Amino acid sequence: MHKTAKEAVEFVHEFRKIAPSSNTIDILIVPPFVSLFAISQIRTKDDRFALGAQNLHWEPEGAHTGEISGPMLKNLGCDYVIVGHSERRHLFKESNKDVNKKVKAALTHDLLPILCIGETLEERKAYKTQAIVKDQMIKGLADLDIDNISKITIAYEPVWAIGTEHAATVEQAEEVHAFLRKTLTAEWGQVAQDIRILYGGSVSSQNAEALFSCKEIDGGLVGKACLDPASFARICSLAIQSTQ
Repeated sequence: MHKTAKEAVEFVHEFRKIAPSSNTIDILIVPPFVSLFAISQIRTKDDRFALGAQNLHWEPEGAHTGEISGPMLKNLGCDYVIVGHSERRHLFKESNKDVNKKVKAALTHDLLPILCIGETLEERKAYKTQAIVKDQMIKGLADLDIDNISKITIAYEPVWAIGTEHAATVEQAEEVHAFLRKTLTAEWGQVAQDIRILYGGSVSSQNAEALFSCKEIDGGLVGKACLDPASFARICSLAIQSTQ
């Protein structure tokens, strides 16, 4: 919940000037709902970023005051939508069932879901990390067929690392990512190799290079560090370097 529509447009104008140019990575900007229209109005075919939303409701329309639907997002030019972010789960009490309905709604309306999963500090200390992330992922993707699974992006975001400036170590992140890939393969077969698994949780220009160098980590879900266009552009450049 950062930046007014005016500030978001200013961000895009600045980011355009310094964003690295490459066909080896995908860049996604995910502003608050109130900024989506403003950004959609200034986007051009030359922009090097896709547009996504931070959440959606599972119904296409109806008596759900204050909510935003898939068709509304698609109409604004969104390609992606984040589903099940830890703040939605913990602050707004979204269940795995709710998240699953949102994943299905996104796919129904031709939006690509980024499914967020992750454990709390208490769960990690209790050695429940693998059980928690597996449960969240399997239930979040319940009843999806192979064709739809291939459209999913997973974002591992340990709750204890978000906004704390204490990112998971490379070893911690790589271990969980490898476990997630193994779990996806066991459930859905070879298609799991094509699913992107991102790391989110205090990603910064200081640790992005090390994180992106891991073969199990396919990119980042960046929070605080993307609020400054120069910082975000630097992280994008490091992602490009990791593909070379």
